[in-house]
Amino acid sequence: MARIVVVGAGMGGLAVAARLSAQRHEVTVIEQGDTIGGKLGWFARDGFAFDTGPSLLTLPATYRDLFLKTGEPLERSVELVEVDPVCRYRFADGTWLDLPNASRGRTVAAMDAALGAGAGAQWASLMDHAGAVWEITRGPFLESPLDGARTLVGLSRRTRDLVTVAPWRTLRGLGRRYLRDPRLAMMLDRYATYSGSDPRRAPAALVTVPYVEQTFGAWYVRGGLRRLGDALHQRVLDTGAQVLTSSRVSEVLVESGRVGGVLLASGRRVDADVVVSDVDATHLYEDLVRVPEADKARRGLARTTPSLSGFVMLLALRGRTPDLAHHTVLFPEDYDDEFDSVFGSGRHAGAPRTAPDPTVYVSAPDDPTLRPDDQHESLFVLVNAARHSVEDPTAGIDWDAPGLASGYADRILQVMAERGLDVRDRVVWRELRTPADLARTTASDGGSIYGSSSNGVRSAFLRPANRSPVPGLFLVGGSAHPGGGLPLVAMSAAIVAEQIGRA
Repeated sequence: MARIVVVGAGMGGLAVAARLSAQRHEVTVIEQGDTIGGKLGWFARDGFAFDTGPSLLTLPATYRDLFLKTGEPLERSVELVEVDPVCRYRFADGTWLDLPNASRGRTVAAMDAALGAGAGAQWASLMDHAGAVWEITRGPFLESPLDGARTLVGLSRRTRDLVTVAPWRTLRGLGRRYLRDPRLAMMLDRYATYSGSDPRRAPAALVTVPYVEQTFGAWYVRGGLRRLGDALHQRVLDTGAQVLTSSRVSEVLVESGRVGGVLLASGRRVDADVVVSDVDATHLYEDLVRVPEADKARRGLARTTPSLSGFVMLLALRGRTPDLAHHTVLFPEDYDDEFDSVFGSGRHAGAPRTAPDPTVYVSAPDDPTLRPDDQHESLFVLVNAARHSVEDPTAGIDWDAPGLASGYADRILQVMAERGLDVRDRVVWRELRTPADLARTTASDGGSIYGSSSNGVRSAFLRPANRSPVPGLFLVGGSAHPGGGLPLVAMSAAIVAEQIGRA
């Protein structure tokens, strides 16, 4: 039995804590905030309630496995509800498309009906390819630890698999091979943002994201996704682990060449044989691990592009919007301008800015527990955003600048109205969350949601490894392998728990 400290009570940290504690290790989770869940946030006021992070669970098998191996089944803790349609898309030409949940036949029919005959066949052909990529990459790339560039070398020995995965091709490039309808291409591009990336630079292997969503289904947790975090927190406690909140780790202690514990900001030392970090990898290596052994990891992170961030509006509204879907996406006419804006690339090279005409994502679960009564509704509104940066205007923008957030919120409401969802005269109040707020609450690099982006055809395979260069120090969560999002952080926890079990 080892003494293990988990730094951070995000979903990755809680998941690995539950697994390790169920294996009879002595586990202590240390969280800087006063609540658990990390980016799986929650906000409630005046009877209105909002998930402030993920609003959708895909690949629920990852959490079913986690709960089964640490105690009772998942469904005894939360109620999963199928989301159908999984999303309603509105394109710049005024076309609307309802994307059915987990049905190839209904998806093809819906696309043909909305976009024209043959559109569904184009998408189905792409998903057939995505299924082949999923089968190749799931085991060696998502469910196993990576070994740097050598993992790609191993793939290169299997010529057929290498051609299928095509690590040299971008997601945008793959779309051009399969999708003749530009609206379908725009839909595919959006899945790059699930990893905080630019589809023009992200690897084609990200085509597995829509495949997983549409093959294994999309689910909501009754009462909000936050209840999944609460259930996992309770599971951690039930296994015997300890969770300390409002306790900030100021240093990961390295003694005689290996981890010896952590030092809290209060001056308290917590000894450990193993430390698992669920904090942003950049924060870990730049601020918490002060030893030469981490230099290589720091240099690797310096070569990556941080992921995009997000600008959030929580809207408390009078009245109900007729026929409002659980998820709505309102696309712009010029998607490339949005990516150039948030990454400071292309026509806006070196000068990130707010996208003047952004894609708008709206989450509106039809869940009575999220609203004070049936005469009101709660809307979560998200747009892609540049990171927060005060000192370096080429790295992001200063989201704390007076008037910036409020003015941009007004612009987003106008964009929503222009695209058929005008709620401006129904707003009771609004709560804004900027990349600067995200950076402060999660210690992420400028509010980058997913750590490093997948910008670069090899980058998705070369995220920070779960086993660090410092003996006894491991990384879990969205900024480490295999990536961000609820399913991947659960996979990350399974990988780390197995690595520690073998140590």
